[in-house]
Amino acid sequence: MLNAEAKEAVVAELKRIGGSLNLSEAQKSQLQTALENAREKLDEIRKSNPDITKADVIEKLRSVRVTARERVVKFLTPDQLTKWDAEVARAKTFLGINA
Repeated sequence: MLNAEAKEAVVAELKRIGGSLNLSEAQKSQLQTALENAREKLDEIRKSNPDITKADVIEKLRSVRVTARERVVKFLTPDQLTKWDAEVARAKTFLGINA
């Protein structure tokens, strides 16, 4: 379960991305779940590997991103998916990397 700060970050990211994607209410709910799951996975990686290097974090995040994309492909339209991919390219900071 996400802590309050992480949940707030997910909601803020959802609002930012959701606005540009013009999501339905159902899509917003599904996207929130996908973002929360991605954030939880990231938190688990950091918690279980306190001495992990930045390079290792980036490598582990690739699988998190793949899983998140597989989830959103199921409910976004092709146009929304194109915009999603562009947003994800800009969202590395949200997922915990700046590289």
